[in-house]
Amino acid sequence: MSRATVRKQILEKNQSYKDREKEKSSQSLLSRHLKKIYPIGLHKSCSSSLSLSSISLSLSQNSNDSSIADSTSALDQKISFALRLIAPPERREFSVAKSFQHQQQQQQQQQQLVGQDSSDEELRRCNWITKNSEKVYVSFHDEHWGVPVYDDNQLFELLALCGMLMDYNWTEILKRRELFRETFAGFDPGVVAKMGENEITDIAANKAIMLAESRVRCIVDNAKCIVKVMREFGSFSGYMWGFVNYKPTLNRYKYPRNVPLRSPKAEAISRDLLKRGFRFVGPVIVYSFMQAAGLTIDHLVDCFRYSECVSLAERPWRHI
Repeated sequence: MSRATVRKQILEKNQSYKDREKEKSSQSLLSRHLKKIYPIGLHKSCSSSLSLSSISLSLSQNSNDSSIADSTSALDQKISFALRLIAPPERREFSVAKSFQHQQQQQQQQQQLVGQDSSDEELRRCNWITKNSEKVYVSFHDEHWGVPVYDDNQLFELLALCGMLMDYNWTEILKRRELFRETFAGFDPGVVAKMGENEITDIAANKAIMLAESRVRCIVDNAKCIVKVMREFGSFSGYMWGFVNYKPTLNRYKYPRNVPLRSPKAEAISRDLLKRGFRFVGPVIVYSFMQAAGLTIDHLVDCFRYSECVSLAERPWRHI
């Protein structure tokens, strides 16, 4: 082989070696650029897992390469897509469903509150029932006051409670109503009439009841009088309703100032009760008793209870 041929082969080998080295260098440079653009190595495979901390750290890196700057938007899109792949679909659906459920519950609660407010506004009551009135007083007005009562024990109870109006108001009395019932045996006239001195003093000493001894004695004495009336008239109910000819008096008062504190009928009942030995039964107390027991209907005409009580009052007399 000639020297020229050998030299030519050596030159060709050197050139081939340089070309390979140059190609490797270019590939290495391209790889370094790609690492700057995709430092966390995003893959197309859905099974790959990504870390939010590594993503945030990668976004904080800076690069002066113009090609990296041009690829930023593409990187953001791929990262956003990767984040959507990270979150499990069922968790996202559960979160959305939970949020929707919470919103529905809030809306239902608001509707209930609005419904309660509107219902309270629709119910027009007597003017002495205000927003500041306590529930026990409002309940007594809505359910009991002005409803005809024919039971002897209930009439005795209302007469005793009305007598307490000399010392307390209706709200204070009604708060202790159940306690009074327990103390006075459900206001059974036969039982209360038999209470002795020890029982009277014990009741008066009870601070929860808050009744003076004179008031307790009055209730016991009135029970004895009711027992006598029951023997004469058959019932205390028949005796009381006989004063109004067994039919409630229907009034049509529009304003509170029109409602009287006493009436001629109350004065007549008061005189007869006093003659029979009853105590603390003046005309004002008797008229309050007539209002509470439904012997007279004094709900204002625009009160929702007026028509209901009138309907009850117009029923035929029935003695229980």
